[in-house]
Amino acid sequence: MAKEFGRPQRVSQELQKEIAIILQREIKDPRLGVMVTVSGVEVSRDLAYAKVFVTFLNDQEGDAVKNGLKALKEASGYIRILLGKAMRLRIMPELTFFYDNSLIEGMRMSNLVSNVIRNDVKRRGENPVEDDKED
Repeated sequence: MAKEFGRPQRVSQELQKEIAIILQREIKDPRLGVMVTVSGVEVSRDLAYAKVFVTFLNDQEGDAVKNGLKALKEASGYIRILLGKAMRLRIMPELTFFYDNSLIEGMRMSNLVSNVIRNDVKRRGENPVEDDKED
């Protein structure tokens, strides 16, 4: 029987939690803006590399995202040192930061679906609440 929750998944969850705490409390770079959220971490099978996916509160601006990723790249060594103190791993993964736009894309898709439903209801001239009562 295969392991359902192997070591790389456990390490990635712990890394996600610890990196979020470090970014919130320790990193004071003004290029990061108000808030950085760690949306996910993927760790290689040998635990030597980690892809850290982040979102920014002010991610509407393209330059803010680029500057934030640059700041995270420059601070990755310091973040690794702090992670080494917080976690007991033989090898601390090399961190690579990526912008995660899945939240923005999800909101955009949700808005598109809502607009289509609203337009369809207007076109038909129906009241969706009344249709539910007839069933």
